[in-house]
Amino acid sequence: MEPQGREDLLFRIWERGLSYALALVLGMALAWGMVLTARTPRGEPIHLKPPPTPPPVVVHVACAVTQPGVYALPAPLKDGQQICVPWQHDHAAGPLPQASATLAPAAKVNINTADIAQLEALPGIGPTLAQRIVAYREAHGPFASIDDLVHVPGIGPATLERLRPWITTGVEP
Repeated sequence: MEPQGREDLLFRIWERGLSYALALVLGMALAWGMVLTARTPRGEPIHLKPPPTPPPVVVHVACAVTQPGVYALPAPLKDGQQICVPWQHDHAAGPLPQASATLAPAAKVNINTADIAQLEALPGIGPTLAQRIVAYREAHGPFASIDDLVHVPGIGPATLERLRPWITTGVEP
């Protein structure tokens, strides 16, 4: 064998070995990549909780009921809403009054400082009575006690008793 042929043979063996080595390295890299992507991800699982049950709402039940007052009832009512059950009367007296859906205040209303809108939020107080309360207060000064509210035209003992849980003069304990 000639020296030139021998070098070609060695070169071809070297070239073939290099190709095998390169194929082996690529195969190992591919295998390692598959191992890395096949592993389960680390971390903690997410546990979903059911939505919370809405708390009951507080409403003021009034008008044609045997026990008016403040009750905790399930939704979909609004918190602080007044439920007015209309009185049943004969048709000769006229149509039944509309059920009220006015909001009662979350805290007591100070009748010495409340504006007309705040007074109208009280059960049974509309724009006319609210205006009368403000006018009386401006003419006679602040109310010394809740009982003085009966001096306002249109407010009698029954209305006063209905309002008593919802009002203050800011002086009572």
